[in-house]
Amino acid sequence: MARFEDDLSTSMALVVDANPTSRSILVSQLRDFGMGSIVQCSRLADARRQLEYRSFDVVLCEQHFLGETTTGQDLLDDLRRNQLLPFSTVFIMVTAEATYAKVAEAAESALDGYLLKPHKGTQLGERLRQARVRKVSLQEIFAAIEAEDYEKAAGLCLHRFETKGKFWLYAARVGAELLLRVGKHVEAQVLYEAVVAAKTLPWAKLGVARSLLDAGQTAAAVSTLENLVREDPTYADAYDVMGRAQFELGKFDQAMATYKMASELTPASISRLQNLGMMTYYSGDRIEAEKILDRTTRLGLDSKMFDCQTLVLLAFARVESGDRKGVQRCRDDFARLIERNPDSLRHARLAKTVDALSSIQEHQFAQALDAVRTLIKTSKLPEFDFESASNLVALMAQLANKAIQLDEVESVVDTVALRFCTNRAMMGLLAGAAGAHAPYGERVQTAHTQILKFSEHAMSLSMGGNPRAAVEELLQHGQSTLNAKLIETAFLVLNRYSDKIADAGELNAAVQGLRTRFSTLTSKPSLGEQKRQAGGLTLRTGSSAAAKAALA
Repeated sequence: MARFEDDLSTSMALVVDANPTSRSILVSQLRDFGMGSIVQCSRLADARRQLEYRSFDVVLCEQHFLGETTTGQDLLDDLRRNQLLPFSTVFIMVTAEATYAKVAEAAESALDGYLLKPHKGTQLGERLRQARVRKVSLQEIFAAIEAEDYEKAAGLCLHRFETKGKFWLYAARVGAELLLRVGKHVEAQVLYEAVVAAKTLPWAKLGVARSLLDAGQTAAAVSTLENLVREDPTYADAYDVMGRAQFELGKFDQAMATYKMASELTPASISRLQNLGMMTYYSGDRIEAEKILDRTTRLGLDSKMFDCQTLVLLAFARVESGDRKGVQRCRDDFARLIERNPDSLRHARLAKTVDALSSIQEHQFAQALDAVRTLIKTSKLPEFDFESASNLVALMAQLANKAIQLDEVESVVDTVALRFCTNRAMMGLLAGAAGAHAPYGERVQTAHTQILKFSEHAMSLSMGGNPRAAVEELLQHGQSTLNAKLIETAFLVLNRYSDKIADAGELNAAVQGLRTRFSTLTSKPSLGEQKRQAGGLTLRTGSSAAAKAALA
C-alpha cells in the first residue's frame, strides 16, 4: 500500500513557468509520479487567479519571469499575506539561482522546497515527499487549529520547540502566531526571542517586534525593526510592520516613506500598493494618491487581495480633480465587485458612498444630500465603524466644498470626531478625510483636544485619591461621546481601584456594557479592511473551519 507522501493519484498540481520546455519537463515528471491532474500557467497573473479561486495540493513555481517585475517569491508572499494559500498546499520554488542568500530566504519564508535547475526527476520527487512528510508530522497541531483549540495547538508547538522535535523551528513559528492570536503577547515574544537565540532568523526578530507592538510597547518595537532593517534592507515584511508602528503613532510622513520602500521592493504586491495609496491620500497628496490608487485598481481589481476602500478613495480623488469619467469608472468597477460579493454588507455600504460622490460630480446635490442624511442616521449605531465615519466626513467636506451644506453638518462632524478621535493617528486620519474643507479638519482636531482634556481631568481625580469620581466622569463622557479611549480608561481605573470603590460592581456592569456594544478593544487605526499581520505565517487547511482559524 502506497504511503500518504508517495500517493499523488488524487492530488492536483499547478505548474507556473514561462519557458514552455521547462514547464513541459515539470509536467512530465509530475505525471511520472502519478499526479492526478495538472494545470499549467505561463504568467504569474494567471497563476494568481488560479490560486485565489482554486485549491491545489502542489504548486511548482519558477522564481524569475523574463520581462516581469514580480517574481515567484512575490506571488508566494502575497498569497500568504492575504490568507489565500492553504496549509495543505505544497509550494516548491524552481530556479536556476543557487546563491546561499536565496536558499536561506526560501527556508525562512516557510517555503516547502527549493529546486535548483537543472534537476532530475528523483530530486523533485524527494522534495515532494519531504514536504508532505512535514504536513503529516504537524497534522496534530493543525487539527487543533481547525477545531479552534488554539491553546492546545500552541502547547503542542511549544513542546515540539522545547524538545527540538521534528520541524521544531516551523512549529515555533506556528506556536508564536497562535500566542499572538489569543493575546498572549509576552509569551509570543519569549518564544520568538528563544528562536533568535537558538538560530538567528529574520522572521523571528520580526516576530519579537510584532509582539512588542501588539503589547503596546511601540518604541521598543520600532527599535527592534530599525535594527532588523539595518541588517537586511530588503526584508519587505519588516517595512510593513515598521509602517504600521509609525502609522499607529500618527507619524504619517514616516509611515508613507516606509510603505513606499516596501512597495518599491515588491512592485507587484497589491496589498502594499494599497497601503501606500491610502496613506498618500490621507496625508493630503491627492494627485499622487490618485495615480497610486488607480494603478492598484488596474493591477488588483480582480484579485481577492483588493480592498474595496481603494475604489472609494480613488472616487474621492477623482471628484477633487474633476475627472467625471473616472468617477463613473469607479461606479462601474464597484458594480463588478458587488456581482462577485452580493452578500457583503461592506461592499454595499461603500458602493453607496461612491454613488453619492457620483451625484456630487453630476451636480445632483439633492440625491447626494439624501445619501448623506441616510448615513448620518447610522452614526451612533454600534456597527458604524471608523471607515464609515471617515467616508461620511469626507462626503460632507465635498458638499461643503461645493457650497452645499446641511444645517446639522457641523454638529455631526463634532459627534463623529468625539467618538473616533481616540489617539493621534485616528485624529490624523479623520482630519485627512476632511481635507476638501479645512474648517471640518479643524473641528476634528478640536474634538481630539476635548477628549484629551476629559481623560486628563479624570486621571487627575484618580491620582488625587478619588478614583470613583474618575470612573463616573469617564463613564459619563464615554456614554455621551462613545469614545473608546474614555471607555477603556474607565475600565482600567475601575480595575485598578476596585477595592476602594464601594459600588464597583454596578459601575463595572455599565462599563462592560459599553465595551461590548462598541467593541472598544478593536478601535485601532487601520488602512482599509484588516488583513493578516505582516511577517506572520498564515495557517489554513482549505476547510471552512481552517479559514476561521487563519492567523491574522
